[in-house]
Amino acid sequence: MTARYLDAHNHFWSYSPEEYPWIKTGSPLQRNWLPQDLEAVQKPLGFSGSIAVQARQTLAESQWLLELARRHPRLAGVVGWVDLRSAQVERDLAALAADRHFVGVRHVVQDEADDRFLLGADFLRGLRLLSQYELRYDLLIFPKQLPAAIELVEQLPNQAFVLDHCAKPPVASGALEPWAEWLTRLAACPNVCCKVSGLVTEAAWETWTLEQLRPYLAVVEEAFGRERLLWGSDWPVCLYASAYQRWVEVCQEWVSGWSTTERDGFFGANTALFYGLASPAESSAGSSSA
Repeated sequence: MTARYLDAHNHFWSYSPEEYPWIKTGSPLQRNWLPQDLEAVQKPLGFSGSIAVQARQTLAESQWLLELARRHPRLAGVVGWVDLRSAQVERDLAALAADRHFVGVRHVVQDEADDRFLLGADFLRGLRLLSQYELRYDLLIFPKQLPAAIELVEQLPNQAFVLDHCAKPPVASGALEPWAEWLTRLAACPNVCCKVSGLVTEAAWETWTLEQLRPYLAVVEEAFGRERLLWGSDWPVCLYASAYQRWVEVCQEWVSGWSTTERDGFFGANTALFYGLASPAESSAGSSSA
């Protein structure tokens, strides 16, 4: 690998069934997953860092991830959680944004019953504050929530958004529509990027192949262009369906026909640019471990 390879999307946790009820009994995720575990799989592959993304919807989660980032220099940034609907949201954002590692906010919108949750007045009020702290917003949604996301990003043209996991298309079924149409409409907004991550867990876990993913990858590439795509592992959640190295190798094969600049962008430089990090060349020296 060349340049500085950055993983745009991973998670950490100290496991407990109370705090992570979505992790089912017997799951490979039912244990602690911490920076040293990620380093063990990343470092041999040439990755020098990653973006840690929230897995719990608490301020304590954001603060814990920031603490990890202060202790582990390979954690390039934290996408945390803030209650954007709270009357205290500006105070909370200011406190978190004071730490240079805090680069963005995410809410688990996919679990909200209202498909138009993103357009709620209180949520919008909080979202409008992010740009003044130069914070990005990660969109975690299902395909059915894409229409609301389109309205949202059109209303906030000065806010930087990134779509997590390509909006989780129905890979296992092979269906493309209406996901493809809606994703293309979202990508027409220049303030949105897309993480190529999470696709394997939307496929048949035991039998998926690159060939089965190619139709979805083709839609994403055509819609966003190569310069707005960010490679992410969704580790350790990806372990349901793929080892870290396999997902890296599959994506390397997919982009093998791209230029060196385009491949380096996909595997790191685009992530650094989107989240406002130092450029790969500037920050590769002295980077240690996460």
